[in-house]
Amino acid sequence: ARNPIAEAINDSRRPAEDVARDAARHPAELLAFAGVEDGRVVVDWLPGGGYFTRLFAVGVGSTGTVYAWVPSELKDKYELGKNAEAVAAEHKNVTAIIEPMLATTSIKDADVVWTSQNYHDLYNEGFGKPDIGAFNRQVFNMLKPGGVYIIVDHVAAAGAPMEVTDTLHRIDPAIVKQEVEAAGFVFEGESDVLRNPADNHTLNVFDEKIRGKTDQFVYKFRKPAA
Repeated sequence: ARNPIAEAINDSRRPAEDVARDAARHPAELLAFAGVEDGRVVVDWLPGGGYFTRLFAVGVGSTGTVYAWVPSELKDKYELGKNAEAVAAEHKNVTAIIEPMLATTSIKDADVVWTSQNYHDLYNEGFGKPDIGAFNRQVFNMLKPGGVYIIVDHVAAAGAPMEVTDTLHRIDPAIVKQEVEAAGFVFEGESDVLRNPADNHTLNVFDEKIRGKTDQFVYKFRKPAA
């Protein structure tokens, strides 16, 4: 039997810049934590350059499906829509979904909804400050019963003011937990693979002193099975 995660990481089609980021990003541990395996339906919300989308595509195999989900309001930001479509063109099991942030209807019965380093932006003007409760409920509705919602983001100090989502690009994990649980999810646990105790949570994540080495939380929430 194939090892879906090892095959994904060793896939020869991956761009060199993706491979170069593996040491900092710990993809093997993260894909295992998310439960990526053959036949799964995985949604990558705001896939950026497609780093995780490409891994998911190989990880779920020919019987699985990956949705690269970009809200239409953001499709021209950093060429997000174009990037999602490019990855979909590379992998026949990837579909780019470009639909309004709070009216995405093409995705249902997903096993995993994944987002990495984007959740904090829901608070920011550049994202149009959508209704976060409505956003999380939409994710809940996309998932099949028992499906998981994985959120990876940069840690802000406990009790930090909300404007750090914009000034530092960080968020207090306790706020994320509270909001996601309010949508009906059950918190299942976290992975410590991206934690960095040397990060004191005061620097902007793009500051050269910490960039690529920030303290990040990896939370897993589950939609109840019944």
